Order: sequence, then structure tokens, then C-alpha cells
Amino acid sequence: MTGKFMIVATVSALTLSATAFAQGTADQAKAMLTKAVAAVKADKAKALDEFNAGTGGFLQGDLYVFCDNISDGKVVALANPNAKNLIGQDSRTFKDSTGKNFGMELFAAANKPEGEITVTDYLFPKPGADKTPVAKESFTTKVSDLVCGVGYYK
Repeated sequence: MTGKFMIVATVSALTLSATAFAQGTADQAKAMLTKAVAAVKADKAKALDEFNAGTGGFLQGDLYVFCDNISDGKVVALANPNAKNLIGQDSRTFKDSTGKNFGMELFAAANKPEGEITVTDYLFPKPGADKTPVAKESFTTKVSDLVCGVGYYK
């Protein structure tokens, strides 16, 4: 009886760890962005707190919300634990490991009508222990005085 329990517990632990960093899809990223926009419109301060903490469903596997101020480009929300150092920095200056200025592309949503989506491909580390940059596609949009986005890793 004990042996069976241990096997079941081990399988459950493996299942949980595999889903904890599950890879998101483009559709899931877009759905999370829609949810993030609604959260900002309902209560901006609460939404930014949730985005930064990765609570409220705003950090799921490798999907997470990020937001920048339109006024100065500074990152005000970012749930990826491998990128917390970017909070407070001007996102428009961000370059990936190939030298691509992806920050300007993400921020281009600030110059579009609210709700219109900008799509940007670049390299960026996933949440988790491995900090190696990998291919990512992000969707950004203007919401109030912010540019918010969610991306998925390819």
C-alpha cells in the first residue's frame, strides 16, 4: 500500500512541475492580454500590483503581462522573475542578444489607437531557472496611459 502511494505522489509531483512552466500559445497570450486590458481599465493600481506579483492569473506557465508608461517608456509591470531588473528602465532602449531593438517595436503600440495590437518577434529569457534568450512573439496594445503586452515563447 505504501509503495503505491509513493508512486502516485511522485507522478503527481512530476505532473505539477511539468505544468508549472507549461508553454503558452499565441491564443492564450492574446486572451491574457485581453484580461489584462480589462483589469487596467477596472483598477489600474490593483492590476499593476497583480501583474508584478504574477497573481490573478497574470503569470501562467511562461505567459505573463508586462506594461510600460507611455509618458516615459519606463517598465511599471513585469512578472518574469528573470527580468525584474528591467522595472523602472526605459523599454524603448531594450535590445535582444542579436542587437534587435525590440523595445521600440513593442512600444509602437503607444502610437496606435487603443485596442489595436502590435506584434513583435525577438529573443528573451523565459521565466524559470534557464536565463538563455529564446524566440518570443509578443502582442502589445495601448490601454489608458500604458502599453501592455503578453508574449509566448515559440
